[in-house]
Order: sequence, then structure tokens, then C-alpha cells
Amino acid sequence: MRLAPFLALPPIALAIAAAVWMIASAPGPAQVDGDAPALPVRVITVAAEDLRPTATAWGNLRAADSWVAVAEVQGEVIWRHPDLEPGRLIPAGTDVLRIDPADYQLSLAQSQADLDALEAERAQLEAETENTRRILVLERERLSLAEAELERTRSLFAQGNVPQARADEAERATLLARRTVAELENALALIPSRQARITAQVARNEAAIAQARRSLERTTLATPFDLRVTEVNAERFQTVAPAQVLIRGDGIAAAEVVAHLPIDAFRRLVGDMPDGVTLGDMMRDGPATRIDVTLSPLSDPAQIWPARVTRIEGSLDARARTVPVVVTVDDPYEGADPPRRLPLVPNMQVQLSFSGAPLTGAIAIPEAALHAGRVRVVDSDDRLALRPVTATFAQNGRVVIADGLAPGDRVVVDDIAPAIPGMALTPVEDPE
Repeated sequence: MRLAPFLALPPIALAIAAAVWMIASAPGPAQVDGDAPALPVRVITVAAEDLRPTATAWGNLRAADSWVAVAEVQGEVIWRHPDLEPGRLIPAGTDVLRIDPADYQLSLAQSQADLDALEAERAQLEAETENTRRILVLERERLSLAEAELERTRSLFAQGNVPQARADEAERATLLARRTVAELENALALIPSRQARITAQVARNEAAIAQARRSLERTTLATPFDLRVTEVNAERFQTVAPAQVLIRGDGIAAAEVVAHLPIDAFRRLVGDMPDGVTLGDMMRDGPATRIDVTLSPLSDPAQIWPARVTRIEGSLDARARTVPVVVTVDDPYEGADPPRRLPLVPNMQVQLSFSGAPLTGAIAIPEAALHAGRVRVVDSDDRLALRPVTATFAQNGRVVIADGLAPGDRVVVDDIAPAIPGMALTPVEDPE
């Protein structure tokens, strides 16, 4: 029983000896070339191009022109246009509401009568002036005769040829003539002031007539432009008061929307200002001439409406710090055929697509080719190189490179893992 372990030793020793012989007689490892095979990758050849910066924004439409009809006179509504209802379209120059004009017609007639009376008084004053001048001429001649008679009477009285009563009578006649001349001269002196009073009263009555006529014109409300009625607060037989809002309407000639663009995006769209163009010129005319824009309703993106940038509002948005760009669409009801083509009505949500001034000689690569500020390029020996670049902005899946790439460089668009500088590559031009 104790000899059993020793009986197993010869087979184990035989196996060990066989293994040693096999290892010793085995051929050595095969020698292979140390260079790894080149990795096929897709590349694009960088080329300078003209690129238009783009931006997208959203907003709610509003009417470019709105009308708020406010009562300027008081009175009863005696007529209302049958189409004066919310939602109706009314052409420009249409009378839509009339207020009772009787009170203002009476006021106009009264003022006109007062003016006629003043004109008659003025004519009478002119006649009195002419009569007074003629009488004054006669009275001055009579005064001259009375003074001459007084001198003769005094001379005769001094000689004792006439009694005292005759001298006193000549004195009284002279004084009476002088008094008459003085009264007539005073009457003529007062005529200019009477004429000035009449002139002032005439001007006052003419103003009252103009006011009455103006009030009469305001008793009829007419639409200033083609509009769509949004609110009506007046009914027949209702008495309205001044400053009361009667009608509201939105113009249908144009619609506008305020698009809030980031400052950087707006700067890219406008581009560099040409020589001689000031900031004021750019803010007034530049956006409209340098930026193209189209508009699409969110409810139907297939509808494309041409639009234009009309102005920039006075200040940045207080919360988002964005540039409020006002975009206008002309004829928002043109071609409307609901439900296939909806008109652009206020409060409709829309998307705006902006295209800015072209960038000449821009270098753009796919956004996926940029890795943490570096680009993988294929050098002249078809080996991988990692090159730092400066990116400015990205749009439509591409990023614009300001520095680090030049036309003719080959940029790798495939994702290489791991990306080891110097590794051999087989570049294949990407057809897309």
C-alpha cells in the first residue's frame, strides 16, 4: 500500500521530458514588419468660399398699423355701418359711424349769425366814420367864420359901435363851434378802438365757426386705411362721450414681428460697415439692405413669405439682452385661401430665417471635425496631425474657422480612436 505513490512517478517524469523536448525543438517567433497598416479615413480639402451668416428667430405677428377710434364729440349714435363687426374687412375711407350733428349745426348757425351781425356793424362804423369826417370839415369852416365874426365884433365893441350883448353872442357862437369840432374829432379818435373791438369779435366768431365745423366733421368716423375690425364699443341710439374708445382695427397692408437676435448673431448678419457709413446710417438703412429674411408660420412651415427688416427698436431687451429687430411682411392677406393658405393675422406664431452680408474667403468645415479646439489633418506624408484652430461661429452643421487652416489643407472627418499624431492614414476624399 505504501508503494503506490512511487508507482506514478515514471509517467510524470516522462511527460515533463516530452514537454522540454517540444519546447526546445519548436521554431522561433515569426519576424513581422513593425509598421502598422495605413488607416483609411474620409477627408475634405479646405477651400475658401463666400458664406452668408444665417440666424433663426421666432415671434408673434402684429399689425404694422392699428387704428383706435376715439369719440371727440358728444352725442347720440344715429347710424352704424352694417359691416362694422369684429373680424370684418373694411376699405379705407369708408364711413362707419355717425353721431347726431344737430347741436353742432345749431352752434355753427349761431356763430355765423353773430359774424354777419359784426360785419354789418363794421359796415355801419365805416359809414359813420365817413359821415363824421364830412361834418367835421363843415364844422371847421363854420368855426373859422365864427372866429372871424368874433374878431370883428370885438373890434367894433372896442370902438363902441356894438353893445356888450352882441359881443357876448359872438363869443358864445365861437365857443359852440369849437365844442362841435372837438366832439367830432373825439368821435373820429375813438373809431380805431371800435374797429379793433369788432375785429377781435369777428376773429372770435370765426374761431367758433371753425370749431363748430370741426366738431361737425368729427361726428362722422371713417376708416383711415384698409383694416380688419377687432373691437366695436358703440351701438345705435347710444350716447357717447369725448375720449370714449369706439372702434379698434388692424391694418391689413402690412404685418410685423419683433425678432430678438443675440448680439453676436446680429453683428454677423450685418457684417462690417463700409467706409463712410456711420452707426446711425447702419441702424437706419443698413439692416434693411444687408439682411434678407423669410417668414414661415409655425402651423404651416411650408408657407414661405418674403419679408424685410425695417428698423431696430430703441433699446436691447432688458431680460435677454438681445437686439429687437422689426421684420415687416407686405400684403399679409395676399393669396389667402383658408385652410390651405392662412393669412398672416396678429398673434400668429412665426419663424424667421435671416441671411446676412456675405463673408468672402471664409473657411468652413463640418462641426463634427472640430475636437476641443483642434482639427485632425493629413500632412503631406499622409500622416495624422493635430492642429489647434480658432473657431468663430457655427451654423447649419458647419463651423467657420478664423485661424489655423488654409485652403488646400486636408481635414479628417471620420472619428479616429485613438487619434495618435504621426499614424499612417489613407485619405479618401469625401464626396459629400
